[in-house]
Formats: sequence, C-alpha cells, structure tokens
Amino acid sequence: MLESISGNVQKLTPTYAVVTTVGIGFYVNISLNTCEKLQENQTCNLLLHEVIREDAHELYGFWDEKERTMFRLLISISGIGANTARVILSKMNPEELADAILSGNSSAIQSIKGIGSKTAQRLVLELKDKVSFAEGENKIFVSQSNTLKIESLSALVMLGYQKNSAEKVIDAIMQESVQHSVEDIVKLALKRL
Repeated sequence: MLESISGNVQKLTPTYAVVTTVGIGFYVNISLNTCEKLQENQTCNLLLHEVIREDAHELYGFWDEKERTMFRLLISISGIGANTARVILSKMNPEELADAILSGNSSAIQSIKGIGSKTAQRLVLELKDKVSFAEGENKIFVSQSNTLKIESLSALVMLGYQKNSAEKVIDAIMQESVQHSVEDIVKLALKRL
C-alpha cells in the first residue's frame, strides 16, 4: 500500500494533480483544500490513500494527516465512496467537518452537493463518537479502536470482500476483545467470511 508521494507538481487542477517523481507522473485525486496549498512546478509531499477496484487503481492525495484521517472516516460509512468523501472535503476542511459532526449540524453537511438528509444524519450519527478535538489544539483524534477498525475494513475491502459484511465481522471480533492488531483482526475476519 502506498503511503505518500514526493515530487514535482507537473499539472494542477481543482480535482487532481499530476505529481512526477523518478520520471513517472502519478495522477492523484485531490480535494480543493489540498489544491489550494499546491502550486504547479513546485515540489510537494502528499499523503496517499490507495483505492483498488476491479476496474481501476486510484490514488487520493492529502496535504496533511487530518484530511486523510477524515477521508478514511468518511469512506468507512456505508453509502459514501471515495469521490463523495473528496467532494465533502472540498466543501469543508477537516476542522469544519469535525465541528459540524460534533455539534450534530447535519444541515451544514446536507448543503454539500450530492449529500441528502439521510446520508448527512447517518454521517453525524456514525462519526460523532469517532471524531474529537484535543483541547487547545487544532488536531483531529480518532480512538485506537476506530483506527484498527478502519484499517482492517480497508484491508478486507481491498481483498475483495463486501464492505457491509466485513464491517459486521470486524465489529463482532472487536467486541470479543480489544487486544487485537490490524493483522489479527484481518486474519480472524478471513476465517469468518
């Protein structure tokens, strides 16, 4: 799995950047928030999230860990895919989105194109306990158990398992004991799927 990319921004648009490194140009999907921090013909370092599907391998790039963490939280919700998560993060930065989630402001989230009232309410309901701010810092925190769940779910989806069934199995495993690593959870889940 790819973690980050450092290179020259060869081409920059509001939705993607072409980052050239070692003579290879990588097409990286980005949000408007990340786009605003990049400049064409300048070097950059983007954190990556790789989405592997049957018909495509896509890279999503993020300026900082806050945005990537929020992206991963968003795609963990049923009905929100990578492109929808990118649209949400283009409209609201991670801090604004976390604030809307923590305050239960689903109408602010619903104002984003393509997000209906049910999706906005589900997003607030499912992420309210997963997102918090450290006092005095502008940093989003995700509890360790949620990080384990997100990484395990991501691994199982990349292996071709359905998101909903994989999530149910992971939840069951994590309720049995919280002393698991991502590798342990994935191994146990593979035995049950």
